[in-house]
Amino acid sequence: MWQTDVDLTGFAVEARDGKIGPVDQATWDEAFGYLVVNTGPSIFGKQVILPGGVVRRLDLDNETVFVDRTRDEILDAPAFDESRADDAGYLEELGAYYATGRHTDNY
Repeated sequence: MWQTDVDLTGFAVEARDGKIGPVDQATWDEAFGYLVVNTGPSIFGKQVILPGGVVRRLDLDNETVFVDRTRDEILDAPAFDESRADDAGYLEELGAYYATGRHTDNY
């Protein structure tokens, strides 16, 4: 689990194959730390949630979070539902998306 005392809001998120968008919010919850990332303009983009376990490293000097997923895997993720952000079942569902599927063959 990654953790920092730095506010990551506004940091760029970099997938294995390119930029995703900025961090809108981050949490350091002991059970499930995550980032909420804005994937683009409001008409075409959406907010997605990335579990802390996909973070590879933080570059504090360049304000960038590097994650171990491709752009497509992130863009295909379920949209973030703020009304369910504290729901353990919802967070488990999101975690399952990143733990299963085609992206596990890319390591």
